Formats: sequence, C-alpha cells, structure tokens
Amino acid sequence: MIEDKNQSRTSLEQLGEFGLIEHLTKNFDIKHKSTVKSIGDDAAVLDHKSKQIVVTTDLLVENVHFDLSYVPLKHLGYKAVVVNLSDVYAMNAEATQITVSIAVSNRFPLEALEELYAGIETVAKIYNIDVIGGDTTSSTTGLIISVTAIGEVNKKDVVYRSGAKPNDLLVVTGDIGAAYMGLQVLEREKEVFKVNPQNQPDLDPYTYIIERQLKPEARKDIVALLKQLEVKPTAMIDISDGLSSEAIHLCKQSDVGVEIYENKIPLDPQVISTCEEFNIDSTTIALNGGEDYELLMTISQQDFPKIKGNPNLTVIGYITEKERGMHLITRGEQVVPIIAKGWNAMKNEA
Repeated sequence: MIEDKNQSRTSLEQLGEFGLIEHLTKNFDIKHKSTVKSIGDDAAVLDHKSKQIVVTTDLLVENVHFDLSYVPLKHLGYKAVVVNLSDVYAMNAEATQITVSIAVSNRFPLEALEELYAGIETVAKIYNIDVIGGDTTSSTTGLIISVTAIGEVNKKDVVYRSGAKPNDLLVVTGDIGAAYMGLQVLEREKEVFKVNPQNQPDLDPYTYIIERQLKPEARKDIVALLKQLEVKPTAMIDISDGLSSEAIHLCKQSDVGVEIYENKIPLDPQVISTCEEFNIDSTTIALNGGEDYELLMTISQQDFPKIKGNPNLTVIGYITEKERGMHLITRGEQVVPIIAKGWNAMKNEA
C-alpha cells in the first residue's frame, strides 16, 4: 500500500520531529471548554471542574495488531482512536480529548503519515473530541501507535465492571462476531494475492464484516440512549477480546456467575453465511472473535420494560450467584462452561 512507486515521497528527516508534529496536527480544532491548552506547549491543560475524569490508553503494533498489506492507513488512524473511545463509553462517560503518539521507521514517507492522521482527524470530528498532544519518534520495527483517551462523567453516572448482581440481565449492544470474520476474509484474500498478484478479490459479499474489522465504531450512541431511557447499567465492559473473555472479566470483578443463551446471541446474516463458507461455528466466533467494540452490560430486571424491543439492545442471559459458575446454554439446552479463548495480547505465538 505505501510502496506505490508513483506516489510522491517526502522524507520525515526533512521536517524533523517538531516540524512533523506541527504539520500533522495543524488541522485539529478545539471543541470542548475543558480543553484550556492543547498542542504547542510542554503539556496540555484541562479543566473538568466538578466531573470525574476517565483515562484509558491502548498500544497498536504493526504485525501484531494490524497488517498494512490490507489495512489502509486512514482506516488505521480511525480505528486506533475508536478502540480507546470504546473504553471510555464502557464507563458510561463522554470522551472529550485524546493524545496520539507514533513511532515510525524510515520506510514511511510524510504522505503515509498524512493518511494516518487524516483518519485521526475524521474520527475526532465525528466523535467530537479534541486532539491535545502526543509524541513522535523513530522505530526499527515498523509502525507503533499509542492513543490515550480522556473522558468525563458525573460521579453518580459512572459504571464499573464490578457492580453486577444475581438476577441482573446480561445485555449486549448491536451484533457480534463480524469483525473476526472480516479479518478471516482479508487474511484469505492476502494469501490468494501472494500466489497470484494479478487476482483482484471480489469483496462485495463481505462489505459489512470487512468494515467492522477495518473501520469499527465505538458505541457513543448507547451512552446517550441509556440516559434517554433512564437506565443505568449495574456493570459494563466493551467487547474487544471476545464475548466469553469480557463476560468472565465482568463476573470476576463482580464476584458473580452467569448464564448466556446461545439462541439469544445477535448475529448478522453476513456473519452466519461467511461462517458457513469457512466451515466455522458461528457461536464460537461470537464468543471468541473479539474487536467488535460493542458494549456488554448488566441491568436490573426492573429496567427491562425500558429496553424491551429496542433494536440496539439484546438480552442474552442473566447473572447468577458465583457458586453456579459461568455457563453457555446451547440451543439443545446443554450447559457448557464458558472458557476465555479470545484475544490474548501476551500469547506466545512461537
């Protein structure tokens, strides 16, 4: 993608670190009153007055978290921010600012980084956040991106992973499993391209799942929806590592058990058809796929009438006492222990 010989290439050495920062961040404008000082000084200055501050950070490393042979840099910039915003929304908070730091090797010209920052600029506008700082440095191992997101929330509104109680309902937003299947399609087409570079893949049948992988969206709308419905979750977490892993995290933090019903898990038809094509069980993908960035939450049964019938929210199970454990109830009504098989950043691939 960045090896196109016909594109102009401006060496980063020509700009230097501060010239590069100034060039890449010149189009970012300020949207929040809490941003007193952004880029251009030794540190940013924020004033959130009486609200509590939420801070989260993520690191994305080339060939670990993304593959530039099929990930456009603009999409990568967008996704790098979204994965952080999702964590803020999982706290029932509003995202307000981000910092972006990158390490790049000399194979990246200025034009490549302009594409990356075009994605960051786009997501900042769509999600109404301020880019207030960061850092740039050189890398000997490709591209590394670190994003820190900052948000604010009223003390009475903050939601942790640790508040779930027995008899609460387990609710998921949107549908899950699509991002993982999008990745499988992209990986397959990459292998086909290696064998026959003249072959151009037909990706039209996979538009939805590929978009879910390359350009996911964080569920800012759910925070607003819950407030509108006057529903405060008892616990909440975003689905980055797979439904099973996140359900286990939530249960361990809350000291409870859970029962998830296989026939209630929301799957897009494109996920089901692609799973059939790849001969993969769709429930396994939903449980272990990851990178969906939907929200998994628990709510009191008293709030069920408020969410009943809402297309954005699906009840997929309920919370039990810790002693009952964590289980999946299959379509055949078998009780199967839930095991975390989703993404593990520390897994040894050797």
